[in-house]
Formats: sequence, structure tokens, C-alpha cells
Amino acid sequence: MTTARVISVNSDGDHRFSKPPQESITLVAGLGVEGDAHFGATVQHLSRVRRDPTQPNLRQVHLIHRELFDEVTADVVPGQLGENVTTDGLELLGLPRGTRLHLGEEAVVELTGLRNPCVQIDRFEPGLLKEVVGTDADGATVRKAGVMAVVVTGGVVRPGDAIDVRLPAEPFEALAPV
Repeated sequence: MTTARVISVNSDGDHRFSKPPQESITLVAGLGVEGDAHFGATVQHLSRVRRDPTQPNLRQVHLIHRELFDEVTADVVPGQLGENVTTDGLELLGLPRGTRLHLGEEAVVELTGLRNPCVQIDRFEPGLLKEVVGTDADGATVRKAGVMAVVVTGGVVRPGDAIDVRLPAEPFEALAPV
């Protein structure tokens, strides 16, 4: 059985698409990744700030499963799609809303929803948006570009840290775009 692990942690103090890898990141409860452009209790995503800067920040931490890189034709490495945490051995997209991920020894994040990929992905690599957003057999939109979370318990997260998954009480609610 594969153990879920963090393989990369990434942050950037500026609003850029990609985030450079770090030796560690510090998660702060209710705020996100210390020093990251999306750090804050209210929305930090630029287009959302323009709409309503008082909205709660449900996108404090962005997580992507490394396995996505194997599914796309682009040569992508951790951090290039803007994620803060790159995981391995964990089916992020299949987890329900409210799932808590214990990252390393202290940090805990709670999944709030799916990342809603935008045209910036095509600016990074033309055609990649079609690979990370598609439709299933029933015509429903399928988003594969990771999940968003809020920080419940702060702590330091490093590559190699184990990930422990704690599901919420049933009935489960599927992740939706946030």
C-alpha cells in the first residue's frame, strides 16, 4: 500500500502563475501559507478581490496530485501550475468537501473545493487547459487541476512529509469549484 506524501512545497509572495519550490512552508491557521500572495482571511485572488474583497478566503492552500503531471502532454514539474503543495499517492479529486489532511507533524488543512482553472493555464502552456478541464461520459465538467483548502491548524510542511487523511462525517459532499 502506498503512503501519501508531500513531494513539493511551493510559495510566492507575488501574484504569478507558477510558484517556486521551497525547503518548507509555514501554514498559519485561518490565513494560509505564510509569505504567499494568497495569504489572508479574505480573498486574495485578484479577480475575486475586485468583485468583493470581503469574501472569506476558501483558497488559502492549493494542492495538486503529482499524478496529474503523468496525465498531461506538457512537461510540468511541481509548483508550475501554481500549487502550494504537490502530493503523491493520494486521489485528491475523489475526496469529499470537509476532508482534513494532516500534513507532517502539525499542519491540518480542510478541503473546501476544486480549483477552477482559467486561461492562465493556456498562457503557461498552450492547450493545457483542455487537458485539465474536460467532460465525462454524461457531459458534466471534470476539473483536474487540484483542490483548495483552508488551514485549520498551522505548522511547517516539507517535502517527504506524510499525509494522513481524515474524512468528514457522512453524508459526503462532493467537491465543487471555489
